[in-house]
Amino acid sequence: MRRLKDRLQNAERNLNTLQEILDINIPSTIERDAGLQRFKNSFESCWKAAKQYLYDIEGLDIGSPKGVLRSFREIGLLSEDETVLGLRMVNDRNMTVHTYNEELAVEIFGNLPQYYQFLRDWVERMNEKM
Repeated sequence: MRRLKDRLQNAERNLNTLQEILDINIPSTIERDAGLQRFKNSFESCWKAAKQYLYDIEGLDIGSPKGVLRSFREIGLLSEDETVLGLRMVNDRNMTVHTYNEELAVEIFGNLPQYYQFLRDWVERMNEKM
């Protein structure tokens, strides 16, 4: 259970750094790129906390972000709409890892406020259930 608490704290720290970028009204290209990196860091820490949650609390050992999201829907901690958003977020995260395209970067950066709120809510729900 200690590992889960540590992972949730790490997720919260990463989300706080992402929020700093999202608070910038008109980000420069460098700030946008930093925001995408912070999104990737936040995403990684959140899904790994969720994976640990499933293992420690639900007794499930799920190995992929999409599998973790689907499992959270199955245990009732995510709605269908939230799961769809989460799966889209995983796809966007994967696109930022494998290629760099200016147009794609702008599009994904535009989705970050929505993804941030989803990740924040997800972490809060896990904390509430512990």
